[in-house]
Amino acid sequence: MVLDRLFGKKQQMPTPGEALPGRDTPAFDIPETHEVLGTRIQPPFPEGLELATFAVGCFWGAERLFWQMDGVYSTFVGYSGGYTPNPTYKEVCTGQTGHAEVVNVLFDPRKVTFGALVKAFFEAHDPTQGMRQGGDIGTQYRSAIYVHSDEQKQIAETARASYDQALRKAGYDPITTEVAAAGPFYYAEDYHQQYLHKVPDGYCGLAGTGVTCAMPHRSPVSLDAVDVAQVSGGDDTATDPKLRALPASEDEWRQVLGPEQYAVLRQAGTERPFTGHYNAVWDDGVYRCAACGNQLFDSSTKYDHGCGWPSFGEALPGAVDYIEDRSHGMIRTEVRCARCHSHLGHVFNDGPRTYNGQRFCMNSVAIDLDRR
Repeated sequence: MVLDRLFGKKQQMPTPGEALPGRDTPAFDIPETHEVLGTRIQPPFPEGLELATFAVGCFWGAERLFWQMDGVYSTFVGYSGGYTPNPTYKEVCTGQTGHAEVVNVLFDPRKVTFGALVKAFFEAHDPTQGMRQGGDIGTQYRSAIYVHSDEQKQIAETARASYDQALRKAGYDPITTEVAAAGPFYYAEDYHQQYLHKVPDGYCGLAGTGVTCAMPHRSPVSLDAVDVAQVSGGDDTATDPKLRALPASEDEWRQVLGPEQYAVLRQAGTERPFTGHYNAVWDDGVYRCAACGNQLFDSSTKYDHGCGWPSFGEALPGAVDYIEDRSHGMIRTEVRCARCHSHLGHVFNDGPRTYNGQRFCMNSVAIDLDRR
């Protein structure tokens, strides 16, 4: 932006002692209503909404990106991640506040997930550039996700790790996106709010990499939070007669499953590629967990990836859990059955765009086809 040339292009964060002092209250009036959506941009807000905070470089284009998404109630831009209270745009451009330009996104989690917002965030810019975004240079243009809950932190960190691998494969440098707890947010001046609505041909610095950011459908959970086996019982076998009662111990699992199935389903093993029964099966039906009968994938989402394992574009809602897997010197997303927590395979981000790049890579011995 123009003020970059006036106030210098700072690429090193100031210390708290070096930061400008700021002020106790804003130096300007803050509007109450979103110019595009007609919703509030100041409290109070309707109940049931959640807040997300993203730094994507210049906040003009970033705000438009999110206000155009379904399920977003409101957006408003400002400054966060630094030290100076109630800064002005002029002060932020000096690089002496420590703040990033951010957009706050109020969204309805029943209509759009935080994961979908994170996906849009990563794909809209180049998160490998450090203290810049294209021609916008300075600490205020750094890439960051400021999280408001432990669940947001898990989703953001898992997405960052997965997208980092995808970008490196595409020849990019490592991701520099910061994931940190959200601190104080200070509104930007009125003319910055919904800027590209007020100035339709105004500057927009967003430029993605073209690399797809594949996102899990649900929040990943840690291995420590998952029991290896659940006690059998419950009413779900009555609602779906093809579900099987869950063994109460690993000894019972060994009796129920054969050696190969037990090694994959209960010990997170992997069958050899191109050896599984379902690798090239295209019959119509629903794929169920071979351990407990839980419905996992519709056959309509199965496609030939060429990897040697059955590949699916998406799981049925609520069918699977996602686990961060750091084995073998890699960071991957393991997929487990949500009902019995048996290992099924992994989800990768090298699939077709039809499924937002997702490839659920499953072991044949972990699934059974219930033909229609």
